[in-house]
Amino acid sequence: MSKSVTSKPQQPSRAAAVSWQLAQTLWVGGLWLLQFVILPAIGQTGLAPLLVQEIAERLVPLLVGLTAVCVALQAFALLRSDGLSSLLRDMRGQLLLTVAVMALSYFVTLHQWPEAQYWLRFSYLVMAFCGLLLVLQPVPGKERS
Repeated sequence: MSKSVTSKPQQPSRAAAVSWQLAQTLWVGGLWLLQFVILPAIGQTGLAPLLVQEIAERLVPLLVGLTAVCVALQAFALLRSDGLSSLLRDMRGQLLLTVAVMALSYFVTLHQWPEAQYWLRFSYLVMAFCGLLLVLQPVPGKERS
Protein backbone atom coordinates (compact mmCIF):
# COMPACT_ATOMS: atom_id res chain seq x y z
CA MET A 1 0.00 0.00 0.00
CA SER A 2 1.26 3.42 -0.86
CA LYS A 3 1.06 6.31 1.52
CA SER A 4 -1.18 9.16 0.62
CA VAL A 5 0.42 12.51 -0.02
CA THR A 6 -2.08 14.15 2.33
CA SER A 7 -1.11 11.95 5.26
CA LYS A 8 2.39 13.38 5.38
CA PRO A 9 2.58 16.80 7.02
CA GLN A 10 4.02 19.48 4.81
CA GLN A 11 7.65 20.16 5.62
CA PRO A 12 8.35 23.85 6.06
CA SER A 13 10.82 25.19 3.58
CA ARG A 14 14.01 26.94 4.49
CA ALA A 15 12.74 29.98 2.59
CA ALA A 16 9.72 30.20 4.92
CA ALA A 17 11.98 30.13 7.98
CA VAL A 18 14.30 32.74 6.50
CA SER A 19 11.40 35.00 5.49
CA TRP A 20 9.92 34.63 9.00
CA GLN A 21 13.19 35.71 10.59
CA LEU A 22 13.83 38.54 8.14
CA ALA A 23 10.33 39.97 8.52
CA GLN A 24 10.58 39.67 12.29
CA THR A 25 13.94 41.42 12.34
CA LEU A 26 12.63 44.27 10.18
CA TRP A 27 9.52 45.11 12.14
CA VAL A 28 10.52 44.26 15.71
CA GLY A 29 13.97 45.80 15.35
CA GLY A 30 12.52 48.79 13.54
CA LEU A 31 9.92 49.51 16.23
CA TRP A 32 12.43 49.26 19.06
CA LEU A 33 15.16 51.12 17.21
CA LEU A 34 12.94 54.04 16.25
CA GLN A 35 11.30 54.49 19.64
CA PHE A 36 14.24 53.92 21.94
CA VAL A 37 17.30 54.90 19.86
CA ILE A 38 16.63 57.11 16.83
CA LEU A 39 14.00 59.51 18.19
CA PRO A 40 15.84 60.10 21.51
CA ALA A 41 19.10 60.60 19.60
CA ILE A 42 17.45 63.13 17.27
CA GLY A 43 16.06 64.90 20.32
CA GLN A 44 19.54 65.12 21.85
CA THR A 45 21.09 66.75 18.78
CA GLY A 46 19.64 70.12 19.63
CA LEU A 47 16.95 70.25 16.98
CA ALA A 48 13.79 72.13 17.80
CA PRO A 49 11.27 69.93 19.63
CA LEU A 50 8.62 70.64 16.98
CA LEU A 51 10.99 69.38 14.30
CA VAL A 52 11.63 66.19 16.26
CA GLN A 53 7.88 65.75 16.69
CA GLU A 54 7.35 66.28 12.95
CA ILE A 55 9.99 63.65 12.15
CA ALA A 56 8.30 61.20 14.53
CA GLU A 57 4.87 61.93 13.03
CA ARG A 58 6.23 61.04 9.58
CA LEU A 59 8.32 57.99 10.50
CA VAL A 60 6.06 56.18 12.98
CA PRO A 61 3.11 55.59 10.58
CA LEU A 62 5.54 54.34 7.93
CA LEU A 63 7.03 51.90 10.40
CA VAL A 64 3.60 50.74 11.57
CA GLY A 65 2.71 50.10 7.92
CA LEU A 66 5.92 48.09 7.48
CA THR A 67 4.98 46.20 10.63
CA ALA A 68 1.58 45.31 9.18
CA VAL A 69 3.15 44.01 5.96
CA CYS A 70 5.79 41.98 7.82
CA VAL A 71 3.17 40.52 10.19
CA ALA A 72 1.09 39.45 7.20
CA LEU A 73 4.16 37.73 5.75
CA GLN A 74 4.82 36.00 9.06
CA ALA A 75 1.19 34.93 9.37
CA PHE A 76 1.39 33.45 5.88
CA ALA A 77 4.56 31.53 6.85
CA LEU A 78 2.88 30.28 10.03
CA LEU A 79 -0.22 29.19 8.09
CA ARG A 80 1.91 27.30 5.54
CA SER A 81 3.89 25.61 8.28
CA ASP A 82 1.32 24.79 10.95
CA GLY A 83 -2.11 25.26 9.39
CA LEU A 84 -5.07 27.54 10.00
CA SER A 85 -5.62 26.52 13.61
CA SER A 86 -2.15 27.83 14.54
CA LEU A 87 -3.36 31.43 14.29
CA LEU A 88 -5.68 30.97 17.26
CA ARG A 89 -4.10 28.16 19.25
CA ASP A 90 -0.40 28.89 18.93
CA MET A 91 1.15 31.73 20.90
CA ARG A 92 2.94 32.94 17.75
CA GLY A 93 -0.39 33.23 15.95
CA GLN A 94 -2.01 35.02 18.87
CA LEU A 95 0.84 37.52 19.02
CA LEU A 96 0.66 38.10 15.27
CA LEU A 97 -3.10 38.68 15.47
CA THR A 98 -2.61 41.10 18.37
CA VAL A 99 -0.05 43.07 16.40
CA ALA A 100 -2.30 43.12 13.34
CA VAL A 101 -5.23 44.43 15.40
CA MET A 102 -3.01 47.06 17.03
CA ALA A 103 -1.68 48.19 13.64
CA LEU A 104 -5.23 48.46 12.32
CA SER A 105 -6.35 50.37 15.41
CA TYR A 106 -3.35 52.68 15.02
CA PHE A 107 -4.35 53.67 11.50
CA VAL A 108 -8.05 53.95 12.31
CA THR A 109 -7.25 56.17 15.29
CA LEU A 110 -4.75 58.21 13.28
CA HIS A 111 -7.33 59.00 10.60
CA GLN A 112 -10.51 59.22 12.68
CA TRP A 113 -9.25 60.66 15.97
CA PRO A 114 -5.73 62.08 15.56
CA GLU A 115 -5.87 63.87 18.94
CA ALA A 116 -5.78 60.51 20.77
CA GLN A 117 -2.01 60.52 21.21
CA TYR A 118 -2.18 58.21 24.22
CA TRP A 119 -3.92 55.49 22.19
CA LEU A 120 -1.44 55.87 19.34
CA ARG A 121 1.46 55.49 21.79
CA PHE A 122 -0.24 52.58 23.56
CA SER A 123 -0.86 50.64 20.34
CA TYR A 124 2.73 51.29 19.22
CA LEU A 125 4.13 49.98 22.51
CA VAL A 126 1.83 46.94 22.47
CA MET A 127 3.18 46.10 19.01
CA ALA A 128 6.75 46.52 20.25
CA PHE A 129 6.26 44.28 23.30
CA CYS A 130 4.36 41.64 21.33
CA GLY A 131 7.27 41.65 18.91
CA LEU A 132 9.66 41.13 21.78
CA LEU A 133 7.61 38.15 22.96
CA LEU A 134 7.48 36.82 19.41
CA VAL A 135 11.27 36.90 19.18
CA LEU A 136 11.37 34.47 22.10
CA GLN A 137 9.18 31.95 20.22
CA PRO A 138 10.66 29.35 17.88
CA VAL A 139 10.59 29.79 14.12
CA PRO A 140 7.67 27.84 12.59
CA GLY A 141 8.70 24.37 11.56
CA LYS A 142 11.61 24.10 13.98
CA GLU A 143 11.40 22.03 17.11
CA ARG A 144 11.09 23.79 20.44
CA SER A 145 14.27 23.64 22.43
